[in-house]
Amino acid sequence: MGALAGTAKTGTTKIGTAETGTAKTRVATTDTADADTDTSERHTAAGANPGRLVGKTALVTGGSRGIGRGIAERLAQDGARVGVHYGSNEAAAKETVAAIERSGGSAFAIGAELGVPGDAAALWAAFDAHADGLDILVNNAGIGTSRPFADTDESEYDRLFAVNARAPYFITRLGAERLRDGGRIINISSGVSHAAVLPDIMTYAMTKGALDVFTRNLSKVLGPRGITVNAVAPGIVDTDINAAWLRGEDNKDAWAGAAAMSALGRVGTTQDIADVVAFLAAPDGRWVTGQWIDATGGSLA
Repeated sequence: MGALAGTAKTGTTKIGTAETGTAKTRVATTDTADADTDTSERHTAAGANPGRLVGKTALVTGGSRGIGRGIAERLAQDGARVGVHYGSNEAAAKETVAAIERSGGSAFAIGAELGVPGDAAALWAAFDAHADGLDILVNNAGIGTSRPFADTDESEYDRLFAVNARAPYFITRLGAERLRDGGRIINISSGVSHAAVLPDIMTYAMTKGALDVFTRNLSKVLGPRGITVNAVAPGIVDTDINAAWLRGEDNKDAWAGAAAMSALGRVGTTQDIADVVAFLAAPDGRWVTGQWIDATGGSLA
């Protein structure tokens, strides 16, 4: 569900705290645009269907690591050619592309900083150099904060909304011109947009709430073209960005606290989220649109 602290900056890992029963669990966002690649979190998707997305082109923003990387790899496993967007960590994006290609898939890396004027136009200019048209857009890139209400200043507030709400809005608006009829738009939201489980990160939650409203309304706008628009909301996920506080012998209590938040009694994986996205991107998801899909493992049940 995500918590960050300190200045809001794309690609920077920041950690906050949340109480879970008697355990104090630190939580960090899983969808920032860049971070060092962690090959230990790569998975082979059990439900992957190598043929169902053949001939499709996908773009995953923030696709160089974490949840974004998991999504990019899963879509490629299903046969799509995947654009892996990064904000600043080109090496991580190239490693993700290389991993996809080693597995027999097709991918390319594109760089564009988000949250700055002209970000959407720059992203699509880079994309157009590699592909002619789009079938699947995954708005995954984002930043978050753990700074509480009393400590959030205007610059942090503006930066969060610029990256988490404005960027996907205009990426999608310009992308709609490239998106083929019958396409898919999948926005990565968060469990905190639907429950006040971590009130200290309300600003981050508000940006994801804006993304949810965007999702519902856009489904009606693009529905006549057969394009579905949905939001997928992760909870705490085991990613490289969370490794410092979640993994290892010294973090057993944090891991147990995070697992206890889920009704299924475990911490989420990138594959858990990627598989939901893959369903929505595939023909199987054709009759689902305008929905916010809880992928927190029952953390909000």
